[in-house]
Amino acid sequence: MSMPLSRLVDIAESQWGLFTRPQAEQVDVGWTTLARLTKTGLTERVGHGVYRIRGSSEPDHLDLRVAWLQLEPTALAWARFENPGVAVVSHSSAASMYQLGDLRADIHEFTLPARKQSRRRDVRLHRGSVPPNDWTMLGGLPVTRAGRTIGDLVASGIDLETVARITAEAVDRVLDYPRVIGDHLAPSAARFGFRRGDGKALFEYLLSIADYKLRPELTASDVA
Repeated sequence: MSMPLSRLVDIAESQWGLFTRPQAEQVDVGWTTLARLTKTGLTERVGHGVYRIRGSSEPDHLDLRVAWLQLEPTALAWARFENPGVAVVSHSSAASMYQLGDLRADIHEFTLPARKQSRRRDVRLHRGSVPPNDWTMLGGLPVTRAGRTIGDLVASGIDLETVARITAEAVDRVLDYPRVIGDHLAPSAARFGFRRGDGKALFEYLLSIADYKLRPELTASDVA
C-alpha cells in the first residue's frame, strides 16, 4: 500500500471508509495524488469533495453520511462528537435511521445550534438546540432520539397519520418512553386543540390514529 493511500485509510477507518478532500490535504495528500488514486480505482468520489476507499464495505445511508461530512469537511468525525455545536441527524432522516415509517429519505435533515448553509438542494438544515440527552449515536452518526424525532416531525408539519404510525412503531420497539415522547410533543399540543403543553393527550391521540394500544407492562408513570 502506498504511503498516501495508507494515510487516507487511517482517516477513513473511523469514518465508514470515507474521507474529504480537506482531510486528505491535512495529511499531505494533494489534489494531484488524490486524482491519481481515483483514476487507478483505489479511491472513488462519492460526493462533492468526499471520497471512499475502494474495497471497504459501502456503509448504509451513504449519501446521508456524505452530506454530514460535507457540513464540516475539515473536522474528523470523532472530533465532532465532542463539539456541542455538532450537526445532529434529525426529522425524516432520523426516522429513516431508526427505520421508522416511510418518509422520503432523499432529503437529508440535520439540526444544529448555529446558522449554517448548504449548497445542496437535498439538504435541509434546522436551527435549534439539541441537548446531549436528546441525541444518541446510531450507526456512527449523532441522531436525535426517537421522542425528539417524533416531536420534531409534528412541529414541522408532517401529516399526523404518518407521524402516528412512526409513534406506534417507536413505542412498540421501545425506542423511547411514552412519557419522553409526550414531553417532546407538548409544544405542539395546543395547535391540535389540546390544552397547552398537554403532550400526553397528543401522544394518546397519535396512538389512537394508528389504532395502537399500549402494552400492559407500561405503567401509568410511563405515560404521565
